Amino acid sequence: MPTAGRDEEEDGMETLADRVVVVTGAGRGLGREHALLAAAEGAAVVVNDSGCEPDGTGADPALAAAVVAEIEAAGGRAVVDTGNVASAAGAAALLERALEAFGRVDGLVNNAGVLRDRMFVNLDEDDWDAVIRGQLRATYCPAAAFARHWRGRSKDGDAVAASMVNVPSTSGLIGQVGQTNYGAAKAAIASLSLILAEELGRYGVRVNGVVPVARTRMTADVPAFADLVAAPTDPEAFDVYHPGNVSPLVAWLLRADCEVSGQVFYAKGGEIRRFLGWHYGATAKKEGRWEVGELDAAMEPLVAE
Repeated sequence: MPTAGRDEEEDGMETLADRVVVVTGAGRGLGREHALLAAAEGAAVVVNDSGCEPDGTGADPALAAAVVAEIEAAGGRAVVDTGNVASAAGAAALLERALEAFGRVDGLVNNAGVLRDRMFVNLDEDDWDAVIRGQLRATYCPAAAFARHWRGRSKDGDAVAASMVNVPSTSGLIGQVGQTNYGAAKAAIASLSLILAEELGRYGVRVNGVVPVARTRMTADVPAFADLVAAPTDPEAFDVYHPGNVSPLVAWLLRADCEVSGQVFYAKGGEIRRFLGWHYGATAKKEGRWEVGELDAAMEPLVAE
């Protein structure tokens, strides 16, 4: 699997050389792999993680520090940030941390998130709010802080070539029983990404989404996925659900010379798919208003499509 110490001679170049990349939720799982690969590809990395549990409770600053130590041991550059990115103050401090440490920022991976699964009829207000805050707001706050920074640089005449990668989910784009709060937040993140791509392109900022399918603390705790994503017993077998399999696509989107924007991709193992958003299907049409009784026949081809 990719690590911070990957030999440059494998592909003869560092695709993120001279880039400064910020990864939220980078203490474990997917975020950790994104940070390690970004550093291996030559980026200076800000490793953000409060060290909270999957449900958003608790804190452990040692997790982010351990990733930074791993990057530095392999010869890379990285600094720690343990702030709460679901707050405007935490997001602003994260941006300032990157600028103080490295003088600039070129990429943002909004990976941080929390999970509190319940069937909807058992979902209380606290569980709803915690996940909307820990997913959607944890994407919004850094996105807003960094977008305003990049807009300011662009208006000052700088040539901005920035990239933001957000993390929607199949739970939001396809649906998953027991994850109404999580799915709603993740679907919103996909929409946010597409609209931001339209708004920020004029300032030299690209925005995309990557839907990961991988073994993490969150998927390991979901009964429908726990067995599916387990590591193979054969040490020689390809570990399809290793979180590091998702990171090359994230790194590719972070490159200065990548032109892709306004897209959502799915990544699992060696498989990458492009998501196609809501679009019009079959149509029923008449001149004037429908009568309710007419809709039995009119709607049949629409619902059967």
